[in-house]
Amino acid sequence: MNGRVIAVRGAVLDVSFAGASLPKIDEALIVTPHDGAPIKAEVQSHLDEATVRAIALQSTSGLQRGAAVEATGAPLEVPVGEQVLGRLLDLTGAIGDKGKPFPLDMPRRPIHRTPPPLAAQKGTTNLFSTGIKVIDLLTPLAQGGKAAMFGGAGVGKTVLVMELIHAMVELYKGISVFAGVGERSREGHEMLHDMRSSGVLERTVLVYGQMNEPPGARWRVPFTALTIAEYFRDERRQNVLLLMDNVFRYVQAGSEVSGLLGRLPSRVGYQPTLASEVAALQERIVSVGAASVTAIEAVYVPADDFTDPAVTTIASHIDSKIVLSRQMAAEGMYPAVDPIQSSSVLLDPLIVGDEHAAVAIEVRRNLEHYRELQDVISLLGVEELGAEDRRIVERARRIQRFLTQPFAVTEAFSGMPGRSVAVADTIAGCKAILAGECDAWQESSLYMVGNLEEAREKEKASHQATPRAAPASQPQTAAAHA
Repeated sequence: MNGRVIAVRGAVLDVSFAGASLPKIDEALIVTPHDGAPIKAEVQSHLDEATVRAIALQSTSGLQRGAAVEATGAPLEVPVGEQVLGRLLDLTGAIGDKGKPFPLDMPRRPIHRTPPPLAAQKGTTNLFSTGIKVIDLLTPLAQGGKAAMFGGAGVGKTVLVMELIHAMVELYKGISVFAGVGERSREGHEMLHDMRSSGVLERTVLVYGQMNEPPGARWRVPFTALTIAEYFRDERRQNVLLLMDNVFRYVQAGSEVSGLLGRLPSRVGYQPTLASEVAALQERIVSVGAASVTAIEAVYVPADDFTDPAVTTIASHIDSKIVLSRQMAAEGMYPAVDPIQSSSVLLDPLIVGDEHAAVAIEVRRNLEHYRELQDVISLLGVEELGAEDRRIVERARRIQRFLTQPFAVTEAFSGMPGRSVAVADTIAGCKAILAGECDAWQESSLYMVGNLEEAREKEKASHQATPRAAPASQPQTAAAHA
């Protein structure tokens, strides 16, 4: 079925199929310019009995009216299989790493698929240990679940995603599929270089639709990555870690497409189809049989406004919500995870055990009480607090520092080798701090360490290096114990 372009408005194409049946919504079109490479587009609406409106998935620079259009009769198909491991692709499956081309008999799958039926889906309560203390303790992730990291610009979302890729390869020897949605070109090059140098690229697929590409490309990149992940889940029966950075850019690209297609905007200028578009992506991220797709998504929060419609819509599909705090980042508490706002449906005694749940609740209680007292402390000083409040504040500050840790992916910048901490060691360390075993320690001994034993060695080393006088807070501590 052939047609021709009758109008070009940026990324929007009007195509006439006079005398032929119209292609379906989401069907792929191949546009052949008079001089240039073919352009792939996707049908978005039927204007009349002979005309469709399509969104271009590649640049339309130089495209003229009258160009020939071929309807493929199916959605866009992308290559899948073992050959895509270790490669960088765009949303059409084209190679972006200057490597050797794929074989002609490469299996391909359509990017638009219905989710597995509810009866075939499998719920899971198996914990996905990341080795990151604050996440494993307060917002445990499920293998086969969906977790999202919410934060504004510059609070560490991408670094956390890269560390989780490192943890997946080191701890689980599984397959990772990374979707770079609307990210900077520099970040794509850096990630490819870092993965090559660390040796994890062989088990990872990188799919990019970058910031400089048309909105249609950024809009469909997550579906390409998800299609590759589904292939390994359904046909190879392998567990997959699906990472998306950044899901807000997917919503933003959908908003641009909606505006280009002439749809009336909804709340705060977002597309009227916001909920259904997010659901179309999130509902396909499920576990089937013995294989699972574990999704970890970075979500940019515009202007740090957590009531933004895009943010609340994405959050409604999430099992574990990791909120990154600008204030904690400013204080150097990395990873800058807000322990109060972050939450997980898995933090239940029936899933994580009584000890884990009790320690997590007590940690949160202490940190929340410390946060409530910060205004009083900044105005009057800690000396004006009662003995019990002073003890809670001191322990909360030590817990806050113990939950920081150096990452493997930041070693080149910090000079500190990364730490991966077992969940049991994290629980034991927090339990000891809550019990008062570290009340006499310097707070700096607990900062940027792995387990409590490492902090203990750091404390001993500081005493041996410089025998210090009794600190100013010693009378307070003694009074607190009195």
